[in-house]
Amino acid sequence: MPAFDLHIVFDCADPDRVARFWMAALGGYDFPVGVPDGFATWDEWADANGIPVDQRNRGRTLVDTERGTRPDIFFLRVPESKQVKNRVHLDIKVAQGLSADDRRTAIEAEAGRLIELGGSVAERMEDDGFHLIMRDPEGNEFCLA
Repeated sequence: MPAFDLHIVFDCADPDRVARFWMAALGGYDFPVGVPDGFATWDEWADANGIPVDQRNRGRTLVDTERGTRPDIFFLRVPESKQVKNRVHLDIKVAQGLSADDRRTAIEAEAGRLIELGGSVAERMEDDGFHLIMRDPEGNEFCLA
């Protein structure tokens, strides 16, 4: 069986806002580089191609610019809001190999940074080793461990 590429896709109301959160949360991701020749910005290109301002935030893409090995992440605008718990979520591993006290400190410090970016803590989990269930700016759950 052939190997397939993997892309992660988030449905959201504001692709630019959610993409910027995840870009800062994960590190090493950025928007694809490369405004088309002859244009200084993507907005200039959109103006030249008649794309209305209200249609310019229909989607965003993040690519791994640091390692080049992680999947692309897409953010697509959808009309409906998130209603229930995610069936798939991301785990961000920030404390691998640390002792219990150091682990908690590292996780809480990263949570503080993500809260400043617009995230929130949904739940603190103590039962199977400390980790946090968090939410991005639109309520998508992810774990910080």
